[in-house]
Amino acid sequence: MEKKAKTARVEKVFNSVAKKYDIMNDLMSLGIHRLWKRFAIDCSGVRSGHKFLDLGGGTGDLTRQLSPIVGEKGYIILVDINQTMISIGRDKLRDKGIIDNVYYIQANAETLPFPDNHFDCIITGFCLRNVTNRNKALNSMYRVLKPGGRLVVLEFSKPIFKLISKVYDAYSFYVLPKIGQIVVNDSESYRYLAESIKMYPDQSTFKNMMESAGFEKNSFYNLTFGIVALHRGYKF
Repeated sequence: MEKKAKTARVEKVFNSVAKKYDIMNDLMSLGIHRLWKRFAIDCSGVRSGHKFLDLGGGTGDLTRQLSPIVGEKGYIILVDINQTMISIGRDKLRDKGIIDNVYYIQANAETLPFPDNHFDCIITGFCLRNVTNRNKALNSMYRVLKPGGRLVVLEFSKPIFKLISKVYDAYSFYVLPKIGQIVVNDSESYRYLAESIKMYPDQSTFKNMMESAGFEKNSFYNLTFGIVALHRGYKF
């Protein structure tokens, strides 16, 4: 898909699903996404005073968990390319009293508007499959990460068993759009999400992409039989 066309389609999809994004996450994953995100937080090594980038932070699930840990001496910058998602995330977090150490910026992952060697950690959940040029995004993330910092990527991946893969494909392409039609009156957006998952690199390929961008000590963990994978790498 041409870059401009994909960017426009992603914008349209998330404008459509934003208001019921959290409800759909619970329905699509049967609530398991909360456990995946908790594991990502645990793998981030978050400490008081850390500077975090929550890339593609959307409605703020990861930022909500990070904020009390980084505390007054640290902060999180939630970045998303979609302003509607940012607005909903900001309102949700402020309703929960999360205000002082969280900032919001609309930006593209491929051209992050931050200084070199700035963040202690970059965490991204279910974002990179929507990025047009993932190699460029990885290079941008590497640039703004401090030496010694880590990148944590939580994303849909490839199931490790053929039977699960077949069942998951059937669920993604047939059941998921129907749920989207019922809940948000939009089956097409969830058909796109299924396509984006299918087109995303497998675990080993993405690990190699991280290595090519300069990250070291790269590893990944398969979650829920590889339906989701968590990748972690370091900048030295």
